[in-house]
Amino acid sequence: MARGAPSPADLRVIRELAAREVVVTASQLESWRRAGLLPRHQRRGLGRGQGSVVDAVDPVVVESAAALARHLRQGRDRRLAVLEWFAEAGMGVRPGAVEVPEPSIGAVRQALVWVLERSVSHRLVEFARSAAGRGEEGQDVLYATAGRLVAPRRGAASPALVRAALEAGEDVPVEAEGPDSRSMVHVVAAIGLGVEEVGADALAEAFAAFGMYGLTVEDWARMLGAAERGEEPPVDWGLLERHADAVGPVKRASDEELVRARTVLLGLRWFYGLYVMHGLLMPDTPAQAALRQRIDEWGMFPFLDHLITVSPSPGQFAESLAVCLEPPFDNLYEALMEQLAADPYIFRIPGDDTGAAGFGETWIRTLREQTAAG
Repeated sequence: MARGAPSPADLRVIRELAAREVVVTASQLESWRRAGLLPRHQRRGLGRGQGSVVDAVDPVVVESAAALARHLRQGRDRRLAVLEWFAEAGMGVRPGAVEVPEPSIGAVRQALVWVLERSVSHRLVEFARSAAGRGEEGQDVLYATAGRLVAPRRGAASPALVRAALEAGEDVPVEAEGPDSRSMVHVVAAIGLGVEEVGADALAEAFAAFGMYGLTVEDWARMLGAAERGEEPPVDWGLLERHADAVGPVKRASDEELVRARTVLLGLRWFYGLYVMHGLLMPDTPAQAALRQRIDEWGMFPFLDHLITVSPSPGQFAESLAVCLEPPFDNLYEALMEQLAADPYIFRIPGDDTGAAGFGETWIRTLREQTAAG
């Protein structure tokens, strides 16, 4: 065979993918293989001095190549495609669909670190740390820079309030006010300059703006003030510093922990979706209500609202996955899974024996009635 000519095994891969209207070339396959993204063909020895042969192409090779082809575009960095592939591999397989193989976890880790080190949040924290020790001038520069980089965002309106408004024929509440840029800057400044430079009052406002655990500014101010006065156990502000480091935990995490974080993130996305769809008149069931109650008891809806993106970019996926390496998200996921195991009938309306089919019909009918009345 001439040097550079595609192997018969690679030609089989190319033909099989072409039958699905997926175009790959032999040079792409070899490039992916050298990068450690595509498994090598399993070869059988023919005996001493006789070389080896590929009897059959491993389906994992074909599906891995298909996944890379789906997520790679001209000029796009492979690491972004690896993260999308990793996210896709963690999702459930549709009936009749082929299971997506896992990418190399080493390649996933490298991609996560690469993306996180280039994220706005990481660069902002690094800038905040570099401003420490520069006095008021450093603080002024930090606040000015962070104010430009941190964009304010809006949170989701309470699904319960949205549902009540729709059922009553009233105006739907607008999205809830999310934390403004100054609240985020206070947190960044506390990480970089130290909590004492920012002050408990500013942090109380910031934590309340994020909706943390449903506590108000007064609640946070009272708790932080009591800790400062020694009336309560001291606050471990080192937690703030440690949670600001998204890159370190990813580097230290085992392969199993990275996969577990993906499981937690994708699972929480599903539970968050159920919570939000309650506001869109989805038929309520005792099982759904119990899950919403668990989330409310933990005060975690604002956290999930900040964390979950339905169609995340690779950068958003990387940042959310890094967060899910740490408590309390793993703990919340376990609590919700326990609740789901206790009452798994999410889509069964009490008194309706048709199950999921009746659930879907009821929802469609409700939406049509709402549209006709609206």
